[in-house]
This record gives sequence, C-alpha cells and structure tokens, in this order.
Amino acid sequence: MRASLFRGASPRRTPLHTRSRGPHDPRSARVAHSLALVRSARLAIVRALATGALVVIGSETLLACPVCFGAEETSMIDGAKLGVAVMLAVLFAVQGGFVGFFLYLRKRAKRNAELELDAEWSDLQRGA
Repeated sequence: MRASLFRGASPRRTPLHTRSRGPHDPRSARVAHSLALVRSARLAIVRALATGALVVIGSETLLACPVCFGAEETSMIDGAKLGVAVMLAVLFAVQGGFVGFFLYLRKRAKRNAELELDAEWSDLQRGA
C-alpha cells in the first residue's frame, strides 16, 4: 500500500511516495501513547469517585483503629513501638553493612594502587 503525496499544489509535479503508517511509525506511537494516557486518566477519575463514595457512605467504618486513633497505653501499643524499634535497628544494621563494605573496597583500592606504584617504580629503577 503506497500513498502518493504531491509536492506543492500542482498535480503535474512528481508524486512523493511514502510508506503507509505501520506499527513502527512515530505518529502511530504518539497516538497510542495519548490513548493510554486518556485510559489511565479515566481510571484515576473512577477510582477517586469510588473512594469519595466510600468515605461518604461508610465514614463510621473508615475511622482509624483504637491503636492509631489514640487509645490508652496498652500492650498492643507497646508491641507496635517495639516493632518500629526493631525495624529501625534492622535498617541501620543493613546500612552499616553497606558503609563497611564500601570502606573495605576503598582501603583495598588504595592498597592495590600503592602496590602498583611500587611495582612500577621498581621496574623503572631496574631499567636505568
């Protein structure tokens, strides 16, 4: 399938032959991208409306649980605090491991650079 386009207004000029638009045409990719954006925008609007309807209709059940809403000091709140402390401890342990590993790599790179410099210096002294 070839489409002919004329250069200018005169049909007497030679036609400019172009390929038909296929799946690899940038214009068709632009159209597909814009259709995907429209679909995602519609989905976001539907989700927002559904969430708003849930908030209006079921507002009693959507309130926070007693632990988050400010209940008195119980063992459940103490457990939640301990869980947060444990997660922070694990986080800092992993980050400390990364820092230690990179410091080890830095020290090793410095040592290798010094060994290479010493080897090059001894080669230069032997050559003279």
